[in-house]
Amino acid sequence: MATFKSFKALRPKPEFAKDIASRPYDVLNAAEAKDEAKGNNLSFLRVIKPEIELPEEIDPYDQKVYDKGLENLKKLSSKGYLIKEQKASYYVYRLTMEGREQTGIVGCCDYQEYYEGRIKKHELTRTVKENDRVRHVETQNANAEPVFFSYRGVQNINLLIQKIVNFEPVYNFISEDEIRHELWIVNDDKDISLIEFEFNAVPNLYVADGHHRTAAAARVGQKKKDDNPHHNGTEEYNFFMAVLFSDDQLKIYDYNRVVQDLNGKSPIDFISELEKTFYITKLHEASPPNEKGIFSMYLENQWYSLKPKDRNFTENPKADLDVIFLSEKILSPILGIEDLRKDTRIDFVGGIRGLNELERRVDSKEMKVAFALFPVSMDELISIADAGEIMPPKTTWFEPKLRSGLFIHELE
Repeated sequence: MATFKSFKALRPKPEFAKDIASRPYDVLNAAEAKDEAKGNNLSFLRVIKPEIELPEEIDPYDQKVYDKGLENLKKLSSKGYLIKEQKASYYVYRLTMEGREQTGIVGCCDYQEYYEGRIKKHELTRTVKENDRVRHVETQNANAEPVFFSYRGVQNINLLIQKIVNFEPVYNFISEDEIRHELWIVNDDKDISLIEFEFNAVPNLYVADGHHRTAAAARVGQKKKDDNPHHNGTEEYNFFMAVLFSDDQLKIYDYNRVVQDLNGKSPIDFISELEKTFYITKLHEASPPNEKGIFSMYLENQWYSLKPKDRNFTENPKADLDVIFLSEKILSPILGIEDLRKDTRIDFVGGIRGLNELERRVDSKEMKVAFALFPVSMDELISIADAGEIMPPKTTWFEPKLRSGLFIHELE
């Protein structure tokens, strides 16, 4: 069953929370992060993307980058911007985006359960990104950013969360992307025991966002265990920080595709190829697919709806994914894209950026064609993870994103 324990977070003093909190490391490139942190010396981007303070030509995997992140974390702590919780606690974290609330619990999970398969993944990791996160954790000796997990909803946990959010939060601010962030400290002994007890009956946790951070945390925990002759299983390195959300709290956005060229085909020939498999209808304006199984395509300043002529859904949740169908019927046989993880001719655009971003990428001549997909459901994600299957790269996009810097888990 799921281990989920309280911990003594290192966290901002309330008056500094908004300035410290930042978007996660993996949603911004270095240039974007540098621009976002400009004028804000407290931004947590200086801890999780410390290359923004170093010369542009530096290798992002140079040890100087990791050392700078540690230096900046120590600076926030030594100057009193961060405080250490005196008692092991849980934290209720609520994000509100466009009127929709998403509330979860912050605590620590057992890295062994990742290796045992009780923390289930649905994506593969890239070794270079995983190694990068390992070095961040090892250098800082901390989980500076939480991972984002889900679980099948539990009524008693829901009721406890509802009770806690009736009180005043310790943090309450709106970030520059118009998302409200609120945090409550859960330090009552009965509430702590209840949370731990209820999660102990939850059979599985599911990685929603943060596969590389999860894998990295597990690797660091295992290495520290192997290096400690007096290991007893209670050390902080056995656990890593996560925010757990009930599955009914989450919304998955579409994750769309843009392709650089038509694999040597003219637009007319390309559409002729598509007509063998799809009914193609011109659209009067940009419109996302309104149901599973239908695609929207943007080509030569024109939007189209693509509806398969012959598609039978099966009992296999992975085989029924629209991203699989798109690859099998268009990307691979017509456009010659065989490996989504390695082919540089394809890129991925999170649905939160809107169809305008797809148009921009194509109209700029950077890309030739764009495909908008219907979003995957949480039921599909959980069913695929339970079956031990892996989704294709860039299948799910979760919003709102967790803010980094609101809580840090030190490994000692």
